[in-house]
Amino acid sequence: MLLLSRDDVQSVLSMKDAITAVEEAFKEFARGMVEMPVRLSIPVERYGGVMLTMPAYIGGTFDALGQKVVTVYPENQEKCKLPTILATVQLFEPKSGNCIAVLDGTIITAMRTGAVSGVATKYLALNDSKSVAVLGAGVQAETQLEAVAEERSIEVAKVYDPVEQRKALYCEKMSRKLGIVVSAARDPRQAIRGSDIVICASTARTPVFKGEWLESGMHINATGSHTPDTRELDTATIKRSKVVVDSREAALKEAGDLLIPIGEKSISSQHIWAELGEIILGKKEGRTSSQEITLFKSVGLALQDVSTAAVAYRKAIEQRKGIEVAL
Repeated sequence: MLLLSRDDVQSVLSMKDAITAVEEAFKEFARGMVEMPVRLSIPVERYGGVMLTMPAYIGGTFDALGQKVVTVYPENQEKCKLPTILATVQLFEPKSGNCIAVLDGTIITAMRTGAVSGVATKYLALNDSKSVAVLGAGVQAETQLEAVAEERSIEVAKVYDPVEQRKALYCEKMSRKLGIVVSAARDPRQAIRGSDIVICASTARTPVFKGEWLESGMHINATGSHTPDTRELDTATIKRSKVVVDSREAALKEAGDLLIPIGEKSISSQHIWAELGEIILGKKEGRTSSQEITLFKSVGLALQDVSTAAVAYRKAIEQRKGIEVAL
C-alpha cells in the first residue's frame, strides 16, 4: 500500500490534471457508469463539526474504486489553528478490493472542489470572462480561483472575507501564484460589481449577497454550503439563474441553497435545469446566450475525490513518490 502525504500529493497533482480527471468522471456519471451512494453524515454537535463518508466506484474506462472520510469543522481556524476541512482518501484495486493507497485528502478535497468549478466554468461561463469575484478567502477559495483561471483568461479578481487578515493574505498569495491582480473588496457588493464570474466558497450559513446585485451574463460557482439548513445564495439568485448541479439526488437532499427556496414554494425541483455531466455529454445545452445568468451548485461528490486521488496515485507511481507499507 502506498502512503501519500499532503506534500506528495501537491508535488504530483496539478489543477489541470484534476480538472481533466473530474470531467472524465462526470462523463461516466452521466453514462450511468458510476456507483455512488449519497454520503453518510455524522454530526458532532458537541464540537460543531460533522464527519462524512463518501465511497464511489467509477466504471467505464476510468475504473477507480475508493472512498473519502472527511471532517468539516467551521471553527477550526480560530480554535485549533487547523483547516476547516480535513480528510483522508483510500483507493482500492477494483479487481480484487485490495487497498492500494491512502492519501492525504485535505488537498484532494480542495483540488477536486476547485476542479469541478473549473469544469462548470468551461461549459457555462462566457468565453471572454476576465474578472472574478471571490466570496471567502480560505483554502477552498484558493483552488476555486486557480481552477477558474485555468479555464478562462482571468486578469483581475476581487475578494471579500469578513476576516481582514485572511483577506489580505489571500490577495498576496493568489496575486503571486496566478500572476493576476487580486485585490480586497470592502464588501460583497463591491466584489460582485462588474465581475464576469462569482465564486462562493465561504462557511456562511446565510446568503452572502443579494440576487438583485447580479448582472446579465454572470456565471456563479457555489460550493461553500452543503447542508439542508444552510445556504450562501438567496432565493432571488436561484430564481434568476439557470441552475446546474453536480447531482440532482444529492442536491435535493443536501443543498440548502435549493431546498430552502423549494420549501418556500418559490421554486420547484424542476428549476434544476441539468446535471453537469448531462451538459458535458451534450444531452442538455449549457449557456445559450450572453445575457443568461448561469449557476453551478455543487455539494461535492465522491466521484470527484476518487477520480482526483486516482490520478494523483498514478502519477505518484510514475514519479516514485510516497512510502510503501504493508499492513
